[in-house]
Amino acid sequence: MSATATSLRRIAAVATAAVAVTACSGAVLLPPSVSSNDRGVGPDVESMRRTISDPNAIVPSRSVQESTLIGASSTSPLDILVVGGGATGCGVALDAATRGLRVGLVEREDFSSGTSSRSTKLIHGGVRYLEKAVFNLDYGQLKLVFHALEERKQVIENAPHLCHALPCMTPCFNWFEVVYYWMGLKMYDLVAGRHILHLSRYYSVQESIELFPTLARKGKDKSLRGTVVYYDGQMNDSRLTVGLACSAALAGAAVLNHAEVVSFLKDEGSERIIGAKIRDNLSGQEFETYAEVVVNAAGPFCDSVRKMANKDAQPMICPSSGVHVVLPDYYSPEGMGLIVPKTKDGRVVFMLPWLGRTVAGTTDSNTSITALPEPHEDEIQFILDAICDYLNVKVRRTDVLSAWSGIRPLAMDPTAKNTESISRDHVVCEDFPGLVTITGGKWTTYRSMAEDAVNAAIKSGKLSPRNECITGNLRLVGGDGWESSSFTVLAQQYVRMKKTHGGKVVPGVMDTASAKHLSHAYGTLAERVATIAQNETLGKRLAHGYPYLEAEVAYCARNEYCESAIDFIARRSRLAFLDTDAAGRALPRIIEILAKEHNWDRSRQKQEMQKAREFLETFKSSKNAQFHDGKHK
Repeated sequence: MSATATSLRRIAAVATAAVAVTACSGAVLLPPSVSSNDRGVGPDVESMRRTISDPNAIVPSRSVQESTLIGASSTSPLDILVVGGGATGCGVALDAATRGLRVGLVEREDFSSGTSSRSTKLIHGGVRYLEKAVFNLDYGQLKLVFHALEERKQVIENAPHLCHALPCMTPCFNWFEVVYYWMGLKMYDLVAGRHILHLSRYYSVQESIELFPTLARKGKDKSLRGTVVYYDGQMNDSRLTVGLACSAALAGAAVLNHAEVVSFLKDEGSERIIGAKIRDNLSGQEFETYAEVVVNAAGPFCDSVRKMANKDAQPMICPSSGVHVVLPDYYSPEGMGLIVPKTKDGRVVFMLPWLGRTVAGTTDSNTSITALPEPHEDEIQFILDAICDYLNVKVRRTDVLSAWSGIRPLAMDPTAKNTESISRDHVVCEDFPGLVTITGGKWTTYRSMAEDAVNAAIKSGKLSPRNECITGNLRLVGGDGWESSSFTVLAQQYVRMKKTHGGKVVPGVMDTASAKHLSHAYGTLAERVATIAQNETLGKRLAHGYPYLEAEVAYCARNEYCESAIDFIARRSRLAFLDTDAAGRALPRIIEILAKEHNWDRSRQKQEMQKAREFLETFKSSKNAQFHDGKHK
């Protein structure tokens, strides 16, 4: 069979599927279901909504949260104790708390310190899964796409300051690719239905170059025939997770970062898990907290948590590594991403604008589970090689500002031969009495994963929630009332007071870059940060070329459970991910401000500096990596 005939068959398959989806759009695309989020909303829920959306609401202090956990006794236990402070764990805490349950959450490191801060930053419906659904006639994959597209829209609507729609361009180097990708992405639009962000479309070569000036007109022995552009969502992942944690705290959950489960407490008669022994990793204090049900949302480490309950527990996850590099902004235009669906080894490579820089990376490869995964040099070189084929500018290893690796906890199918064939759907199970585990899935579907986990916990513990799940329509802190023009208020009404090197206090302009950054990072709470910058002379920028202000360090220490220098450079701000060297230069001032906020002595400050520098060594910029330049000079 010729290659042309095979290509025509593939086009026919996509066309047939597209027609089928269109034909049944009334039944499939717009299901007449009534969401559980529309039921059982009483006055207590509305009061909770108002508290979360109140720009003046203050989260309980860390010491108050710890006291609440300590106070959960065997006679007065929590309803649910969540282990793991990533997107799913914080989502579980928020979901359960807004149902009126007594909730605690502990996280060994910091909120979003693992997988949730090391993502691709995309909120996507899974266009690749749609392709597999069509060619493999796999209804399970198709359901996953429907579900993810619905959740994608809800994530963006619930945190509009941290999420937005992003156009992604796919280059086509022959007319078959033009037709194939155009039809496939039109089908993606159809499947999205009322949850669509924007319609996909084809652009000519000239239009494509105008939209993406660094795109190459010619590849290896082939010429560009045009591009197809479709839309997915983009987010600031770790700030979204912190927003979930703070929203959960305002809803009544006792959330505690830097607190580790040491062991589980079991009922002597039934062997059911009834709580956990926890160590505060900041103070070293250990305490016990009791709960009707424990929810294990530890991501890649969920198997190690399960082994605490049963040392013979069989593995549930297959760890997969995603490596990303950050390059200067001139590699890609501000409002357009580049997606290469298939590289020479079948992986996807992307190049996306993010927070004023360009993030590029690959999808899955097998890996082992470590607390601080590091990207290998050959993986970085692979990314640079892959994007080099599609750009008209020289791709230099010396331009890499930061590089990191993240571990995805994929739900494992024992018959799968590679990570690419493993479903991104999630798994909820209770394989030990009192311990509900949620794993697998992806960032986009964290909310529904949390809903399923809470439903399972309610069933396991015979709990009595006050109302149904409401998180499908619940704005996170800073999101309610936020508009894309909100930054203008900051620019017009605030100044950045700062101290010169000589100690003199001088006013500075709240420039557009700083105002936009504060508005997007903190939403309607940005004015509280601007007030600190103005009234406490903390208006200086922390690093040249980046909009982060000294005031943010103080604000995050007071209002976002920022307990260490790493918490700030990696999760409250994204400086470590954007520019490793700039983060290193900002550390002394960051530690100075945190020391004042948390009353650190000199020993603690020195320890913070050492830990932060060791952390930054795992981000392989061009300055701290050992490599041979080769063609990427």
